[in-house]
Amino acid sequence: MSVITNPILPGFNPDPSIIRVEDDYYIATSTFEWFPGVQIHHSKDLKNWRLLTHPLTRKSQLDMLGNPDSGGVWAPCLSYHDGLFFLIFTDVKSHMGPFKDTHNYLITATDIMGPWSEPIYLNSSGFDPSLFHDEDGRKWLVNMVWDHRKNKNSFGGILLQEYSMKEQKLVGPIHNIFKGTHLGLTEAPHIYKHNDYYYLMTAEGGTRYNHAVTVARSTSIFGPYEVDPANPILSSAKHPELDLQKAGHASIVETKEHELYLVHLCGRPLRPSLNCTLGRETAIQKAMWTSDGWLRLCNGDYPATSVEAPTLPETPFSKQPVTDNFDSDELNIHFNSLRVPFSEDWLSLSERPGYLRLTGRESFSSNHRQSLVARRQQAFSFEASTVVEFSPTSFQQMAGLVYYYNKNNYYYLFISHDEEIGKCLGIMASDRGKYNEPLEQPISVEGIDTIFLKASVSYDSLQFYYSIDGEEFMPIGPVLDASKISDDNAELVVNGIALDQGFTGAFIGMCAQDLSGQQQKAYFDFFTYKENL
Repeated sequence: MSVITNPILPGFNPDPSIIRVEDDYYIATSTFEWFPGVQIHHSKDLKNWRLLTHPLTRKSQLDMLGNPDSGGVWAPCLSYHDGLFFLIFTDVKSHMGPFKDTHNYLITATDIMGPWSEPIYLNSSGFDPSLFHDEDGRKWLVNMVWDHRKNKNSFGGILLQEYSMKEQKLVGPIHNIFKGTHLGLTEAPHIYKHNDYYYLMTAEGGTRYNHAVTVARSTSIFGPYEVDPANPILSSAKHPELDLQKAGHASIVETKEHELYLVHLCGRPLRPSLNCTLGRETAIQKAMWTSDGWLRLCNGDYPATSVEAPTLPETPFSKQPVTDNFDSDELNIHFNSLRVPFSEDWLSLSERPGYLRLTGRESFSSNHRQSLVARRQQAFSFEASTVVEFSPTSFQQMAGLVYYYNKNNYYYLFISHDEEIGKCLGIMASDRGKYNEPLEQPISVEGIDTIFLKASVSYDSLQFYYSIDGEEFMPIGPVLDASKISDDNAELVVNGIALDQGFTGAFIGMCAQDLSGQQQKAYFDFFTYKENL
């Protein structure tokens, strides 16, 4: 028996939305403030997956300039009907405090690889929008509604409204079809039709350790919805010993052979901290319909790490090379930027062929124009390295290698300038916004044109290194706590009030800052990301 090992999409790939189109399977996942928007993975067998494309590649589709950390693209929903791909997504402009500014859009394409259309605005009443294509040809949007009023349930239920293809907008009355179960925090709605019932699948309990998948059904799309007596159908809340925690936010797919699978969000915590440096990931479970018409997992109501694979021929994909020498005119698909698209004004692969040029711009504190290119951490243990040519003339000019969660949580090994010792190496850190310099004194590298930088992460430990020749690497600074670069550490609650939230994951990459405004340039000759499995 062939077995699928979870998670199938490791490292910051949350809120999975899965579909099948003939013999191909696609999963869309959230990208938050990282650009380009939405990751779409592809598989032929539900076991082997590859990152295929990003549909939101233009500023006209997704303008996140100024978006907060963990804002941006939440919970995309991918669907396919009558030869057309549909992608629904939320662009979150604010999410802290009593209000959430959550704008929902639709884009379409005839090919999964695009081109994808300009966005059609839908509504802003809440997040996690999903599109259901009914058998009669009508289309229905569901999303959770956010209620800011005091003494009300902030997760105010699931709204349903019809979408008109002809008018390209929502039409008709708005119905609140489901107020949730006792678990609360009802979100992530998906509607499915099976036999005579409409099934409403939601996530409840919040996207942390009480996360769960619940199901309700009705013979009418408008309800009333009967709650599954066995809810939640999936949760790890009562199983702290499991490797896969935070199980929830799910969607389902059926193979041509009518085998049913459910994909869901999960997290793999480091212990004992319970911090998830890999963020929220995607796992898969085999499912079935019972004789009385309820959805069940074949392994019980908890997330299994090993799952029976479908009766499909295995189709593995070739592995990505560990080193990018920047010889192409396009960046590797795994690289991302913060909020803004890659553009020649701050990033170039052509100015010096074989090099990535970054123009120094704003600091890590900025929600606007950072010059940062990074990729997800997708294994607990890895090494990343690069070599930098940089000639700073001011302490306000920096470039180097960053282990990054958000503007309040990062570790940075950088090249800069000191008035006394000239060109130098330093380390800076931020833990929940508290700035620190773990290296007591900068190390002079005056007169050396290029510096090799390396980060070695093993579970909760991070050690930076540097080298002059690329052969002999010397440790720099103390061993740092890598578990700080996580959703869980980013979550900051004081006196019951959330001051910061984290929904992403750890990134490793290259960046440059020039706080003087002189736009000093840094040249990176390669970038290596190697997982230690």
